[in-house]
Amino acid sequence: MTDTHRAETGRNSPPLLEYRNVTVFRGDRIALDRITLKVELGENIAILGPNGSGKTTFIKTITRECYPFAGDPAPYLRLFGRERWNLFELRQLIGIVTNDLANDCAESRLPVQKIIVSSFFGSIGVWHDSTVTPQMAQKTAEVMSLLEIAQLAGRPVHEISTGELKRVVMARALVHEPKALLLDEPTSSLDPRAARGLRHIFRKIVSAGTNLIMVTHSLPDIIPEIARVILLKEGRIVKDGPKAEVLTSANLSDLFGLNLKVVRRDGYFHLL
Repeated sequence: MTDTHRAETGRNSPPLLEYRNVTVFRGDRIALDRITLKVELGENIAILGPNGSGKTTFIKTITRECYPFAGDPAPYLRLFGRERWNLFELRQLIGIVTNDLANDCAESRLPVQKIIVSSFFGSIGVWHDSTVTPQMAQKTAEVMSLLEIAQLAGRPVHEISTGELKRVVMARALVHEPKALLLDEPTSSLDPRAARGLRHIFRKIVSAGTNLIMVTHSLPDIIPEIARVILLKEGRIVKDGPKAEVLTSANLSDLFGLNLKVVRRDGYFHLL
C-alpha cells in the first residue's frame, strides 16, 4: 500500500484509535494519566517507554481489559469510531500479538498449522478437522507463506524456536485480515539474528496493507515504515510526533533516565 493510498484511507474512515482524557487505575495506582491521542487508519506508529510507563495498560484498553476512570471532561475511548464493541468482532479488525498468547500457544503442544487455523474459532487448537473449511485452510497457507513459516506446518509448536513461535502468533492474527496489528514487545527474548528476521517480517506485513501499532522499549523494532512515535512515561504522553523529531538523544535520555546517544543507520534508530 502506498503512502498516498494510506493517507486517502485515513481521511475517508473513522480514526483507528481515538482517546480523550483517558485515565486508568491499576489498584490504587494511576497507570494511564489523562491520555489524549488519535491514530488514523493508515498510520503505522510505535509507542516507546520504559518498564512501568503504562504500555501494558494501554494495550489492555484496546483489548477492553481496562476501562477509563470517569473524569471531567468525560473520557472516551473509541476504536474505528465506536465506543462499544463485541470483543470477537473487534478482534477481526485489530489483531493482538502478545507474549502471553505465545506462551499459551506453546503450552498446547499442537502442530503449527492447527494453532493458526484455530484462530478462526477463537480457540487454541481445533476440536474437529472437519470444521475447517477450504477457505480457512487456504488463508492459513497464504499467511504462513507470507510469514515464511510454511515449512513448519506439521511441527509441534513446542519444538520450534521463540522467533518462529512469534511468527505463528502473528499468523493467527493475520488470518482474519485485520486492518491493524498490535504488537507487544515483539522482539523481547530474541537473539539479534532472530530479532532482525522478525523485523523483516514486520516490513512484509506493512507492505501487504496491514497497519502496525507497536509497543516496545527497543528502538531497532521501529522499522522504517513507522513514521510516528509516541513516548510514554509514568502513564503520560511526553512526546508525540514524527519519528526523526521524537527519537533524539535528549528525548530518549529523559525518557529512560540515562545519558543516551541515538544514532541512525540504514533507516533504523539505535541507542548507544
